Amino acid sequence: MSSLTLFLAFCVALLAACVGAAPTGSVDLRRSTTYSGQGTYFSPGLGACGETSSSKDLIVAVGHERFDDYPGATSNPNDNPICGKKITAHYGSKSVTVKVVDRCTGCGKDDLDFSPSAFSKLAAQSKGRIDITWEYS
Repeated sequence: MSSLTLFLAFCVALLAACVGAAPTGSVDLRRSTTYSGQGTYFSPGLGACGETSSSKDLIVAVGHERFDDYPGATSNPNDNPICGKKITAHYGSKSVTVKVVDRCTGCGKDDLDFSPSAFSKLAAQSKGRIDITWEYS
């Protein structure tokens, strides 16, 4: 075998090994990854992503650790690549798809803080806090 053939075989093997690997960094962006956390709701306004939202919008604030550690995040939260990402959250047999527009300082890493209308698609607001699962959509 020529050295070029050996090199190409090595590259193909390396690529095959990398395709199944999880992304580097603290966030696994594969859609098959499901996260578990707490769901709460808040009164939206101007969010960390620089967008103003209302209680009727289907939006969410993600935990500050997830927001700050998202790959590509900089010191300017308006430029965080997590802004605008879609998340589908589940509670029992109900689900809602929401857009990330804010950072939740009181949330754990896998917690989500929903607008009132988004939370209401999962549970009665009187529950206040619910156990959820979610994934990037």
